[in-house]
Amino acid sequence: MAALAALHGPAAHVHPEALAPSQGRVVLVAPHPDDEVLALGGTLAQLAAAGREVVLYAVTDGDASHPGSANWTPPRLRDRRPMESAEALQRLGVAARVERLRLPDGAVEQHEAVLASALDLRAGDTVFVPWRHDGHADHEACARATLASARCRGARCIEFPVWALVPGHPAHARLQRCHMRRVRVERRFLGAKAWAIESFRSQLMPDGEVAAVLTPQALSVWRGAFEWVMA
Repeated sequence: MAALAALHGPAAHVHPEALAPSQGRVVLVAPHPDDEVLALGGTLAQLAAAGREVVLYAVTDGDASHPGSANWTPPRLRDRRPMESAEALQRLGVAARVERLRLPDGAVEQHEAVLASALDLRAGDTVFVPWRHDGHADHEACARATLASARCRGARCIEFPVWALVPGHPAHARLQRCHMRRVRVERRFLGAKAWAIESFRSQLMPDGEVAAVLTPQALSVWRGAFEWVMA
């Protein structure tokens, strides 16, 4: 996180329970089956442990993560990646109600209106969604649709960076213009998150001569003791 701190300067701490009122639901909109854990798994686990009701909208099944691969074909990924996400949530101790929307991976922006309508948000909900400038088209489309739905239904929306956290990613420098807060992941949840990340085997293993989707540099950021939100 040194690179992030250099970009952003000192960031205020926030406790997970301060982000979401106890009487409302915690809703997380995940573009792909791993975004909910990589960047916010510790926060989600701490909120679940505090008794918050958790709803997860799985927007795509992540079947476009290995284009052209003979091993990780789209049908195999459609089957495998939701199972990896379910295993990761179990390892985090998060008993979420999961709504699978099955929008096309890599083309969410063509279905933003459908996504906004599919999100059954309520006044009092706290909705987490990847940042609108995260540098991934699906993440940014999910943010636009979720923000629009939250405005219409009186829900509070909190964005969080995923790929933008990674130094060297094109979106990383954009964080210097953002007001962010950091959530400390308690030690017991930090271990659970590391174990949960290991569930994403399709994204962690090289595919022949092609490197793993989740790079060591990115993983070192997501495994850190803090998670980051725009709140």
